[in-house]
Amino acid sequence: MISDGRSADAVLGAYEASADRAAVRAITLGTIRWYLRLAPAVEPLLTKPSAVSAPVRALLIVAAHQIEYSRNAPEVTVDAAVDAARILKSERATGFVNAVLRRFLRERAQLFARIDQGEPARTAHPQWLIGKLRAAWPHECAAMLAANNVHPPMTLRLNLSSASAQSYVAQLSQAGIESSVVQWIDSAIILNQPVSVSALPGFAEGWVSVQDAGAQLAPRLLDMRAGMRVLDACAAPGGKTGHLLERAPAGVTVMAADIDAERVARIDENLKRLGRTATLVVADVRELGGFWDGRPFDRILVDAPCSSTGVIRRHPDIKLLRRPSDIAQFATAQLAILKAAASMLAPGGRLIYCTCSVLPEENEVVVERLLRDLPALHVGPMPPARALAPGASDRPLGVQLLPGADAGTDGFYYACLENTTTGT
Repeated sequence: MISDGRSADAVLGAYEASADRAAVRAITLGTIRWYLRLAPAVEPLLTKPSAVSAPVRALLIVAAHQIEYSRNAPEVTVDAAVDAARILKSERATGFVNAVLRRFLRERAQLFARIDQGEPARTAHPQWLIGKLRAAWPHECAAMLAANNVHPPMTLRLNLSSASAQSYVAQLSQAGIESSVVQWIDSAIILNQPVSVSALPGFAEGWVSVQDAGAQLAPRLLDMRAGMRVLDACAAPGGKTGHLLERAPAGVTVMAADIDAERVARIDENLKRLGRTATLVVADVRELGGFWDGRPFDRILVDAPCSSTGVIRRHPDIKLLRRPSDIAQFATAQLAILKAAASMLAPGGRLIYCTCSVLPEENEVVVERLLRDLPALHVGPMPPARALAPGASDRPLGVQLLPGADAGTDGFYYACLENTTTGT
């Protein structure tokens, strides 16, 4: 994954039907989460690093993760790694793997003491990202870095037409699943321990979905009214689309667009499970002629592609795959998407811009550029940050939720824009 640039989700998709899915996922994501600390610890133990094949090197780092971060007996982990070397048809590497890991067991305290003097290894984050987080959030940076390395909770979004949060918590308890209601948003429930979705009462019937509580703010901010036309402009995989439909007043119609046909198919699957209907289109919203009939939308949600720096705890591979140059490229695309979306917004209409980024360059800076370029758009009313979620921050434009803050959510940014059509 690290060598070919594929995401962890893309790689782990091959194990979805495996009985060992949970274990494979936990070991993979755990190793990736701590890779920037583990790899420098293993490297000094390799006499000739260039001679070690990529699979064997990866095996050593995975084993180092299991030794350092799992509750498995270290000796058992070493033996399993030697067996894995045989499975990799690296028979000659078995002795090497055994020797390196035995040495790692003896010297790991000294190894980590040395490499932890450097912030990238100690926090398992690349230096460029640490620098950006510290520049944007000097007081919150340390907590954010720590939060990014914590296993995230499994949070549910309840369809409130099916049950109240309290009654669904009782159903979960009857099924042997302990959970609690999120006090600041009526649709969110946090599980004490993750479970398979198949174990959730009513999941197949659309009663409940998996969605971080911070992502559940979009319908409230969009403020849909009866009979409105709504566009979800970057909709895949459909979590927010489904939520909009669950909370939509009578007569609301929703169009969900995404640039990728496979991802639009996932929206379709999710909506069928929820028993909801939307007009689905495969389209780049920047190319209006490809899907828009010229009728304006009363409400538009732009959940734009971004660096995903707010969801690192769920997708630790972001730390390895993202590059500094990506941020400016995302910002350019975000502005183009927003301008296209704004051109479809009805007079007096509302547009909610959101990202799962914590970097101002993708958030308020993009909104500032948009307002400068399109004077008919004005900042719309939003509740104060702390009325939305505990620990949320009011920004010069919009509101930011941070990972590791009081709300316990991932990192999300929201801004509200309205079309005055007056240009003043």
